[in-house]
Amino acid sequence: MKGAVLALVLMAWPAVAAESIVAGLSQNRVSITADFDGSEILVYGAVKRNAPAPEEPIEVIVTVEGPSTPVTIRKKDRRAGIWINTEAVQVDAAPSFYAVATTGPLRQILTETEDLRHRITLPRVIRAVGAATDAGGPDDFIDAMQRIRLAENRYKVLQGAVEFTEQTLFRADIVLPSNLTEGEYRVRIFLTRNGRVVDEQDRVVGVRKEGLERLLFNMSREQPLIYGLLSLLMAAGAGWAASAGFRILRS
Repeated sequence: MKGAVLALVLMAWPAVAAESIVAGLSQNRVSITADFDGSEILVYGAVKRNAPAPEEPIEVIVTVEGPSTPVTIRKKDRRAGIWINTEAVQVDAAPSFYAVATTGPLRQILTETEDLRHRITLPRVIRAVGAATDAGGPDDFIDAMQRIRLAENRYKVLQGAVEFTEQTLFRADIVLPSNLTEGEYRVRIFLTRNGRVVDEQDRVVGVRKEGLERLLFNMSREQPLIYGLLSLLMAAGAGWAASAGFRILRS
Protein backbone atom coordinates (compact mmCIF):
# COMPACT_ATOMS: atom_id res chain seq x y z
CA MET A 1 0.00 0.00 0.00
CA LYS A 2 2.78 2.41 0.96
CA GLY A 3 4.59 1.57 -2.26
CA ALA A 4 1.50 2.40 -4.33
CA VAL A 5 1.06 5.73 -2.53
CA LEU A 6 4.72 6.56 -3.08
CA ALA A 7 4.42 5.75 -6.78
CA LEU A 8 1.40 8.06 -7.11
CA VAL A 9 3.26 10.88 -5.36
CA LEU A 10 6.23 10.49 -7.67
CA MET A 11 3.97 10.53 -10.71
CA ALA A 12 2.24 13.71 -9.53
CA TRP A 13 5.49 15.47 -8.60
CA PRO A 14 6.52 17.88 -11.42
CA ALA A 15 9.56 16.75 -13.36
CA VAL A 16 12.65 18.90 -13.10
CA ALA A 17 13.35 20.55 -16.43
CA ALA A 18 16.45 19.22 -18.13
CA GLU A 19 17.24 22.79 -19.24
CA SER A 20 16.19 25.98 -17.51
CA ILE A 21 16.89 29.72 -17.64
CA VAL A 22 19.00 31.65 -15.15
CA ALA A 23 18.59 35.29 -16.16
CA GLY A 24 18.83 38.88 -14.95
CA LEU A 25 18.24 42.47 -16.07
CA SER A 26 20.58 45.45 -16.07
CA GLN A 27 17.82 47.49 -14.42
CA ASN A 28 14.34 46.85 -13.09
CA ARG A 29 13.25 50.49 -13.03
CA VAL A 30 13.29 53.28 -15.62
CA SER A 31 12.69 56.90 -14.57
CA ILE A 32 11.14 59.33 -17.05
CA THR A 33 12.46 62.82 -16.32
CA ALA A 34 12.26 66.15 -18.16
CA ASP A 35 15.37 65.32 -20.24
CA PHE A 36 14.54 61.63 -20.81
CA ASP A 37 15.55 60.57 -24.33
CA GLY A 38 15.18 56.81 -24.04
CA SER A 39 16.86 54.00 -22.16
CA GLU A 40 18.24 50.50 -22.66
CA ILE A 41 17.61 47.18 -20.96
CA LEU A 42 20.26 44.49 -21.02
CA VAL A 43 18.79 41.00 -20.65
CA TYR A 44 21.48 38.43 -19.82
CA GLY A 45 21.64 34.91 -18.52
CA ALA A 46 22.64 31.31 -19.00
CA VAL A 47 21.12 27.93 -19.75
CA LYS A 48 21.26 25.63 -16.72
CA ARG A 49 21.38 21.93 -17.57
CA ASN A 50 20.71 18.89 -15.41
CA ALA A 51 21.68 16.49 -18.21
CA PRO A 52 23.82 16.52 -21.36
CA ALA A 53 22.39 18.78 -24.06
CA PRO A 54 20.63 17.10 -26.99
CA GLU A 55 22.17 17.35 -30.43
CA GLU A 56 19.54 19.79 -31.71
CA PRO A 57 20.57 23.43 -31.07
CA ILE A 58 18.71 25.47 -28.51
CA GLU A 59 17.47 28.98 -29.30
CA VAL A 60 16.61 32.04 -27.20
CA ILE A 61 13.74 34.52 -27.63
CA VAL A 62 13.42 37.70 -25.55
CA THR A 63 10.31 39.90 -25.54
CA VAL A 64 9.64 43.23 -23.83
CA GLU A 65 6.00 44.28 -23.66
CA GLY A 66 4.67 47.63 -22.48
CA PRO A 67 1.23 48.35 -20.99
CA SER A 68 -1.65 47.55 -23.35
CA THR A 69 -4.21 50.18 -24.32
CA PRO A 70 -7.36 50.22 -26.48
CA VAL A 71 -6.71 51.36 -30.05
CA THR A 72 -9.01 52.74 -32.72
CA ILE A 73 -7.54 52.30 -36.21
CA ARG A 74 -9.14 54.54 -38.83
CA LYS A 75 -9.03 54.55 -42.60
CA LYS A 76 -9.21 57.82 -44.53
CA ASP A 77 -10.64 58.19 -48.02
CA ARG A 78 -10.89 61.21 -50.27
CA ARG A 79 -14.49 62.23 -50.80
CA ALA A 80 -15.36 65.34 -52.81
CA GLY A 81 -11.80 66.58 -52.46
CA ILE A 82 -11.78 66.15 -48.66
CA TRP A 83 -10.00 63.42 -46.64
CA ILE A 84 -12.44 61.93 -44.14
CA ASN A 85 -12.59 58.88 -41.88
CA THR A 86 -14.66 56.23 -43.64
CA GLU A 87 -13.94 52.98 -41.76
CA ALA A 88 -12.57 52.07 -38.34
CA VAL A 89 -11.43 49.02 -36.38
CA GLN A 90 -11.66 48.78 -32.61
CA VAL A 91 -8.89 46.72 -30.95
CA ASP A 92 -9.55 45.88 -27.32
CA ALA A 93 -5.88 46.23 -26.37
CA ALA A 94 -2.50 46.47 -28.06
CA PRO A 95 0.93 46.90 -26.44
CA SER A 96 2.12 50.49 -26.25
CA PHE A 97 5.62 49.06 -26.82
CA TYR A 98 6.71 45.63 -27.96
CA ALA A 99 10.11 44.22 -28.88
CA VAL A 100 11.04 40.66 -29.75
CA ALA A 101 14.71 39.67 -30.09
CA THR A 102 15.88 36.23 -31.15
CA THR A 103 18.94 34.14 -31.91
CA GLY A 104 17.59 33.27 -35.35
CA PRO A 105 14.64 33.66 -37.75
CA LEU A 106 11.37 33.33 -35.85
CA ARG A 107 9.81 30.99 -38.40
CA GLN A 108 12.66 28.55 -37.92
CA ILE A 109 12.90 28.56 -34.12
CA LEU A 110 9.22 28.78 -33.16
CA THR A 111 6.25 26.73 -34.37
CA GLU A 112 2.84 28.27 -35.04
CA THR A 113 1.35 26.19 -32.23
CA GLU A 114 3.86 27.46 -29.67
CA ASP A 115 3.42 31.02 -30.94
CA LEU A 116 -0.33 30.73 -30.51
CA ARG A 117 0.10 29.33 -26.99
CA HIS A 118 2.60 31.91 -25.74
CA ARG A 119 1.73 34.91 -27.97
CA ILE A 120 5.29 35.76 -28.89
CA THR A 121 5.27 37.27 -32.37
CA LEU A 122 3.87 40.72 -33.00
CA PRO A 123 0.78 39.58 -34.97
CA ARG A 124 -0.18 37.18 -32.17
CA VAL A 125 0.21 39.85 -29.49
CA ILE A 126 -2.26 42.15 -31.24
CA ARG A 127 -4.68 39.76 -32.94
CA ALA A 128 -5.04 37.62 -29.81
CA VAL A 129 -7.01 40.36 -28.02
CA GLY A 130 -9.72 40.59 -30.68
CA ALA A 131 -11.00 43.32 -32.97
CA ALA A 132 -14.31 44.41 -34.46
CA THR A 133 -15.13 46.39 -37.58
CA ASP A 134 -18.09 47.28 -39.75
CA ALA A 135 -15.89 46.95 -42.84
CA GLY A 136 -15.19 43.23 -42.56
CA GLY A 137 -11.83 41.66 -41.70
CA PRO A 138 -9.51 43.81 -39.54
CA ASP A 139 -6.21 42.38 -40.81
CA ASP A 140 -5.38 45.28 -43.15
CA PHE A 141 -6.03 47.81 -40.40
CA ILE A 142 -3.87 45.96 -37.87
CA ASP A 143 -1.08 45.53 -40.40
CA ALA A 144 -1.15 49.29 -41.00
CA MET A 145 -0.90 49.98 -37.28
CA GLN A 146 2.07 47.61 -37.03
CA ARG A 147 3.86 49.42 -39.88
CA ILE A 148 3.30 52.80 -38.23
CA ARG A 149 4.51 51.69 -34.82
CA LEU A 150 7.51 49.89 -36.33
CA ALA A 151 8.46 53.15 -38.06
CA GLU A 152 8.10 54.99 -34.74
CA ASN A 153 10.31 52.40 -32.96
CA ARG A 154 7.43 51.52 -30.66
CA TYR A 155 7.48 48.01 -32.09
CA LYS A 156 10.73 46.16 -32.85
CA VAL A 157 11.46 42.80 -34.47
CA LEU A 158 15.14 42.01 -33.84
CA GLN A 159 15.81 38.64 -35.40
CA GLY A 160 19.36 37.47 -34.74
CA ALA A 161 19.96 40.19 -32.12
CA VAL A 162 20.38 37.80 -29.17
CA GLU A 163 24.03 36.88 -28.68
CA PHE A 164 24.46 33.22 -27.71
CA THR A 165 27.86 31.84 -26.68
CA GLU A 166 28.65 28.12 -26.60
CA GLN A 167 24.92 27.32 -26.36
CA THR A 168 25.10 28.49 -22.75
CA LEU A 169 25.45 32.26 -22.21
CA PHE A 170 23.14 34.79 -23.86
CA ARG A 171 22.50 38.53 -23.87
CA ALA A 172 20.13 40.92 -25.62
CA ASP A 173 20.11 44.73 -25.64
CA ILE A 174 16.64 46.25 -25.97
CA VAL A 175 16.50 50.00 -26.64
CA LEU A 176 13.47 51.78 -25.20
CA PRO A 177 12.29 54.93 -27.05
CA SER A 178 11.72 58.32 -25.46
CA ASN A 179 7.91 58.16 -25.87
CA LEU A 180 7.38 55.43 -23.27
CA THR A 181 4.03 54.86 -21.61
CA GLU A 182 4.20 54.78 -17.83
CA GLY A 183 3.55 51.38 -16.23
CA GLU A 184 4.97 47.87 -15.88
CA TYR A 185 6.94 46.37 -18.78
CA ARG A 186 6.91 42.59 -18.95
CA VAL A 187 10.15 40.89 -19.99
CA ARG A 188 9.86 37.27 -21.11
CA ILE A 189 12.71 34.90 -21.97
CA PHE A 190 12.08 31.65 -23.85
CA LEU A 191 14.28 28.67 -24.62
CA THR A 192 13.18 26.73 -27.70
CA ARG A 193 14.35 23.54 -29.36
CA ASN A 194 12.90 22.17 -32.60
CA GLY A 195 10.45 25.07 -32.48
CA ARG A 196 9.00 24.12 -29.10
CA VAL A 197 9.34 26.09 -25.86
CA VAL A 198 11.59 24.24 -23.39
CA ASP A 199 11.51 26.80 -20.58
CA GLU A 200 10.44 30.40 -19.99
CA GLN A 201 10.99 33.09 -17.39
CA ASP A 202 9.26 36.39 -16.62
CA ARG A 203 10.64 39.65 -15.26
CA VAL A 204 9.09 43.09 -14.74
CA VAL A 205 10.57 46.55 -15.33
CA GLY A 206 8.76 49.52 -13.79
CA VAL A 207 8.61 52.73 -15.84
CA ARG A 208 7.65 55.82 -13.83
CA LYS A 209 7.67 59.57 -14.29
CA GLU A 210 9.96 61.35 -11.83
CA GLY A 211 10.72 64.92 -10.76
CA LEU A 212 8.97 67.74 -12.64
CA GLU A 213 7.40 65.30 -15.10
CA ARG A 214 5.75 63.41 -12.25
CA LEU A 215 4.57 66.63 -10.58
CA LEU A 216 2.96 67.96 -13.76
CA PHE A 217 1.41 64.58 -14.59
CA ASN A 218 -0.16 64.24 -11.13
CA MET A 219 -1.37 67.83 -11.20
CA SER A 220 -3.04 67.35 -14.60
CA ARG A 221 -4.98 64.39 -13.17
CA GLU A 222 -5.65 65.51 -9.60
CA GLN A 223 -5.89 69.33 -9.97
CA PRO A 224 -6.83 70.05 -13.59
CA LEU A 225 -7.97 73.64 -12.88
CA ILE A 226 -4.65 74.65 -11.33
CA TYR A 227 -2.79 72.80 -14.08
CA GLY A 228 -4.76 74.68 -16.75
CA LEU A 229 -4.15 78.07 -15.11
CA LEU A 230 -0.42 77.39 -14.78
CA SER A 231 -0.29 76.34 -18.43
CA LEU A 232 -1.95 79.59 -19.47
CA LEU A 233 0.45 81.63 -17.31
CA MET A 234 3.45 79.80 -18.75
CA ALA A 235 2.19 80.34 -22.31
CA ALA A 236 1.56 84.03 -21.64
CA GLY A 237 5.00 84.41 -20.06
CA ALA A 238 6.69 82.72 -23.00
CA GLY A 239 4.82 84.95 -25.45
CA TRP A 240 5.75 88.09 -23.52
CA ALA A 241 9.42 87.03 -23.34
CA ALA A 242 9.50 86.34 -27.10
CA SER A 243 7.90 89.71 -27.84
CA ALA A 244 10.32 91.55 -25.53
CA GLY A 245 13.28 89.82 -27.10
CA PHE A 246 12.09 90.74 -30.61
CA ARG A 247 11.73 94.42 -29.61
CA ILE A 248 15.25 94.44 -28.19
CA LEU A 249 16.65 92.99 -31.39
CA ARG A 250 14.90 95.62 -33.51
CA SER A 251 16.11 98.53 -31.35
